[in-house]
Amino acid sequence: MPDPVPPRAHSVSRWLLAAPVAVFALVAAGCGIGQQTAATPSTPETTSAVTVTTEAPLPTPAPVITVASAPAADNALQTLNTLAVKGRAPKTGYDRDLFGQAWSDDVTVEGGHNGCDTRNDILRRDLTDVALKPGSNGCAVVSGTLADPYTGTTIRFVRGQGTSSAVQIDHVVALADAWQKGAQQLSPQQRVDFANDPRNLQAVDGPTNQKKGAGDAATWLPPNNGYRCTYVSRQVEVKAAYRLWVTQAEKDAIIRVLSSCGATAAAPTTTERTETRTSTATPVPETTYTPPQLYAPPAETTPPVDAPSSAYYANCSAARAAGAAPLYAGQPGYRAKLDRDGDGVACE
Repeated sequence: MPDPVPPRAHSVSRWLLAAPVAVFALVAAGCGIGQQTAATPSTPETTSAVTVTTEAPLPTPAPVITVASAPAADNALQTLNTLAVKGRAPKTGYDRDLFGQAWSDDVTVEGGHNGCDTRNDILRRDLTDVALKPGSNGCAVVSGTLADPYTGTTIRFVRGQGTSSAVQIDHVVALADAWQKGAQQLSPQQRVDFANDPRNLQAVDGPTNQKKGAGDAATWLPPNNGYRCTYVSRQVEVKAAYRLWVTQAEKDAIIRVLSSCGATAAAPTTTERTETRTSTATPVPETTYTPPQLYAPPAETTPPVDAPSSAYYANCSAARAAGAAPLYAGQPGYRAKLDRDGDGVACE
């Protein structure tokens, strides 16, 4: 008969048997908690997705169609032949304000009333690697990269008073040029539409845009030869849409450019018409929009003058009248109040 087991020995034995069971239970419970946590989506991931959706860019205008060969060049030439050929009207009475507030969203053209100003619409369209300003509802561009069509170079855009002017928004048909070729007869709303029409706007190298000024195809073309056909074709498209005319020299220049990229359509011979009080010739009937009267070409304009160090302009009209516009941050006469879009360029 075996020796009886002491009571303390029974107690130790029960503890040794129970310990592994308890450990296993704790491990199993721990694994269950870990599996449940891993299977539950985390709140921060959901919040991040909502933020990305909110800051997505707004819809942008359609991209520009490149014209580099026939038949696109032929189409542009055919449209050119529908434009009236007349002398340039005087610049008398021209003022940038006649084309409405700069980069207004209150327009009826593409991109109008989308909650974003026209300048940022075009930056989003023409730049790549775009970064948007948080809280701007996908509107304001703070940085990006421009493949500049005018120079063929790559430009880094960074928004700021000292950097924004590196990339400017050019009116392909300059406002002053339009004013002298039929825009005087447009309604105020049509002129605002013209100044904000994506077909007439292009993000470009700032210094090159300044050199262009208000030149037409007869006096200025992009340095990048590969873009010239697209450039003059866009001028023709815009002038046809707003019933503007061209001068004979301008038309001849456009024909030469389009011919260089494959245009083969016959261009009818035209003669620039002028009017005098002593003329006895029978007037030629108009087939397109005609302003009330024709004018002789204006005298050559003088280049803008440098503003004195103590210059002060009450508004942009005063700055333009003094020949000092546009005003850049740091230049005499520049004030933040005149810089409506805060890009460091006032009265542009």
